[in-house]
Amino acid sequence: MANFSKSNVPQFSVDVYQNEYLPDGGREVNAIVTVTSTGGGTVGSVVGTSYAPGQGPAAGVAIMVDCSGSMDYPPTKMRNARDATAAAIDTLRDGTHFAVIGGTHVAKEVYPGGGRLAVADRTTRDQAKQALRRLSAGGGTAIGTWLRLADRLLSSADVAIRHGILLTDGRNEHESPEDLRAALDSCAGRFTCDARGVGTDWEVKEVTGIASALLGTADIVADPTNLAADFTRMMETAMGKEVADVALRLWTPVGTTIKFVKQVAPRVEELTGRRTEAGPRAGDYPTGSWGDESRDYHVCVEVPTAGLGQEMLAARVSLVIPQSGGTSRSSAAESGGGGVQNLGAQGLIRAVWTDDMVASTSINPQVAHYTGQAELAQAIQQGLDLRKAGDMDGATAKLGRAVQLASASGNADTAKLLAKVVDVVDAATGTVRLKAKVAEADEMTLETRSTKTVRVKK
Repeated sequence: MANFSKSNVPQFSVDVYQNEYLPDGGREVNAIVTVTSTGGGTVGSVVGTSYAPGQGPAAGVAIMVDCSGSMDYPPTKMRNARDATAAAIDTLRDGTHFAVIGGTHVAKEVYPGGGRLAVADRTTRDQAKQALRRLSAGGGTAIGTWLRLADRLLSSADVAIRHGILLTDGRNEHESPEDLRAALDSCAGRFTCDARGVGTDWEVKEVTGIASALLGTADIVADPTNLAADFTRMMETAMGKEVADVALRLWTPVGTTIKFVKQVAPRVEELTGRRTEAGPRAGDYPTGSWGDESRDYHVCVEVPTAGLGQEMLAARVSLVIPQSGGTSRSSAAESGGGGVQNLGAQGLIRAVWTDDMVASTSINPQVAHYTGQAELAQAIQQGLDLRKAGDMDGATAKLGRAVQLASASGNADTAKLLAKVVDVVDAATGTVRLKAKVAEADEMTLETRSTKTVRVKK
């Protein structure tokens, strides 16, 4: 038994990178906020580890497996899905609450059943893997019903961290987009979810939209034989989470407004519209669950004008677990007023007005880098949409700009994916030619991974 003491609990820190100097009349302040969690359970340290009751991070996991008729084409796809789910179950830490859901146009409990979660140990893992033999392909696809069942099951246990893993191979054809949106709205903030599309017959925007709404990751597994390795990695990461429902809290003084907040590493994720009010002039932006990791956020603040030489606090950044997000027994936070847990990390975003043109026009390297990474993701999405719409000139221009940005920022992985869709003539200038023939898997991989970023070179 591992002893889960405070030394096992992540400690959070906040670092702010910005050029605080503004020209006379300047109002827009940009900053990169780096949030780092250290000292908690890493992936390697928690997988296969047992915790005494109440000592470890109480976690619940729901695995949703597409069992629609298309999973039978080819027949090996369903077998690969069963094998991948078994591998994920083997990766569960002892004491983790879990369930397996079979998804078609309805959602069915595969294991354990009875509207509850099982508790992982050698016996329940074996029973769950036996139950996987009952998974067979047939029926339609209504992903919203899968998510709602996962929410009900995860809510049935007293766990601090709730996580879903969703696998689909097709389009969500047996419920309306509005039904899926309503399900995502209902589940948002209640559990995080990683989504995977297997093969090439699914809709990228559906899968990435699910992951985005539920603060998880999305990816393509073009070859079903790679599912087991991918599911194992996903579950290892889930088992490494120690603190749930963390929010980035921004306080601003009178007259100051937040223009946008977005996560920019390890991937681009728009958070502006997810703000919830947190008292006078304060708002919370959800970040999901954390283990040992570091993420970067771009915060843009509009301040009132001030005279040369004046200085003001544009925003104060802190990390909290809001009362509405539940209580994470695994956090080291002390409860603050109103039940909010303050994670003890804070950063300040400043504004200073100067007539020094060199100081006020200098762009902070972190801000410049991530502005380019966000533009890179947008250029890829727009370029692929234009290509699908038949606007080849527009697609060439956007994808050429993407190549230029990927090259300039050192995003080698994205550059390689782009090179499968365009012939690169000159990366530095973004001169490209669209390839006449592009494998569907290559195009879908580029679109799915377009929001992945590289960190600024220090």
